[in-house]
This record gives sequence, C-alpha cells and structure tokens, in this order.
Amino acid sequence: MLRFDSFVQGGEVELGGEKSGRSGSGRSDLPPEVLGNFVVIEGLDGSGTTTQLHLAEERLKDRGIPHFCTGEPTRGPVGLIIRQILKRQIQARPDTVALLFAADRSEHLYAENDGILAHLGRDRLVVCDRYLFSSLAYQSLACDPQFVFSLNCRFPLPRHLVFLDTPVDLSQQRLATRAAGGPELYDGREIQQAILAAYERSFMRFANTEMQLHRLDGSQDPELVFEKFWSILTTLPIVKA
Repeated sequence: MLRFDSFVQGGEVELGGEKSGRSGSGRSDLPPEVLGNFVVIEGLDGSGTTTQLHLAEERLKDRGIPHFCTGEPTRGPVGLIIRQILKRQIQARPDTVALLFAADRSEHLYAENDGILAHLGRDRLVVCDRYLFSSLAYQSLACDPQFVFSLNCRFPLPRHLVFLDTPVDLSQQRLATRAAGGPELYDGREIQQAILAAYERSFMRFANTEMQLHRLDGSQDPELVFEKFWSILTTLPIVKA
C-alpha cells in the first residue's frame, strides 16, 4: 500500500485505502461560472509552473498589458500557515489542510481590494500558479475526494487551464536541485505519480464546462514552453489589444 507522511500526530495516511476526512455531496444544479480573463497554470511539483508565471509576468509588463500574476497558496495569513505545513514546520490533519486551502482560495478570490475578482473587475488579466485543481489532485490523496470537491465546487473556473504535462522522473530530478530545506509534504516519486493520476480525474469533473484545458509538454525548454503558453494567452482580447 502506498503511504505518505500526512503530518497527523504519530501516523501516516494510506493512499487507495481508508481516507481521512469528511464527505460531502458537492452537487450543484448550476454549471460553474467561467471567468473570461482568468488563466491558471497547473502541474506536478517541479513541472515549471512558477517559471512560466514569471515569464508571463515579464512579457505582460513589457507589453504594457494590465495584469495580476499570483499563485496559491497565497502570501496571506492562511496561505502562510499552509506553507509551514507543506515545509513540515507544523502539523495538521489532512482534512484540516483541505479546509485551509479552501479558505485561502476564498480570500484569494473574494478579497475586496486585492482579490482575483477585484483585479478582473479592473480589466486586468489574471494568471495564477495553481488553483482548485491542485486541491483536487493533492488533498484528495488523503481525504475523501468528494469532500475536497465539495469545498471547491462553488469557486469559478478559469477560461484557460494550462497543464504542464511533465514526466514524474523528470520533475523529481528538478526537485533534487531545489534549495536545501528538507523534503516537503508531497515529495516523493510514488506520491507524485498518484497526484498525476488524481489530476486526470479532476479534469474529468469539468469536461463539460466552458473552461478550455490545454496540455503543454513540460519536459521541453522553459522558453519553448512559454512561447506555447503565450500563444494561448494571445487568444484573449485583453492580450490581443
């Protein structure tokens, strides 16, 4: 049985067996709202999502295109707690981690002055490094997937979801060069392989929405990947203008 350290006091969590967490229906009669100038980048740890965000910010700034480049977990109070958990500095139950991510996301979206919706309301392009799809892929390993979905199903979707499809072995090689600080909560080849499968299941949940899913080869040179990413961004009127 595949296992990973869940940071529950004195225990581990089994993947594919009994899950820790609560269940919820997550059902809605309404399709999720899709936000027109909202783009999300997703991928395994080491896939290069943060690199692509930085490259996008540089070009958007150079072109004078109004934008807000951001990521999750945020640098807000809840996001900082999550970062401590991911770095194994503090402990939390798996369902608590899922709840924290949802709370951080809610603030990220709806904060009055600096939330995603506020920036979209100012006619800015919003590009986000990770979003609810990461919760469905990562937190569903140790919690009931339907519980995780129920926490996130009310959040709006991006117009474009860009997934950096990167082989697990390559992403692990990249992580090996990461600055010292010890392994993080979801590190490990088997864990990342399970996360990749969970990503695929999460995408299926939104197959019939107006969100567009794009897969880019994350094993390619970052500059080449970015040109493909940029071609997706240029389909948006705010970038074309």
